[in-house]
Amino acid sequence: MENKLTGNRYVMDVGALKTELFFETDESMVFTIIDGGGLAETGYAEKVETTIAEVRPQVYMVAWKEISGATVTHVEDHENGIIYSNATLPDGSFYTMKGTIKPS
Repeated sequence: MENKLTGNRYVMDVGALKTELFFETDESMVFTIIDGGGLAETGYAEKVETTIAEVRPQVYMVAWKEISGATVTHVEDHENGIIYSNATLPDGSFYTMKGTIKPS
């Protein structure tokens, strides 16, 4: 079932990290690091398989695993332009971030 994210690009800004999210299909996304802020390499892009669940209209939980082994889960509130991002890196470090999300 197609979600309303598919085919769209968004910019996520959580302060230290700014990323473009392009939802290619219902099950895949390409993220591109616009500004890594020391957390990630600026310009890095990766296509990932996603699981997307609509929590309520315009609010989605999006999860994926990266090539590095990092796992990421977002709660994306597109109605209010707020994103909550949780990431566990391969070394076990855990990051919780809150910021903005808007159409690119």
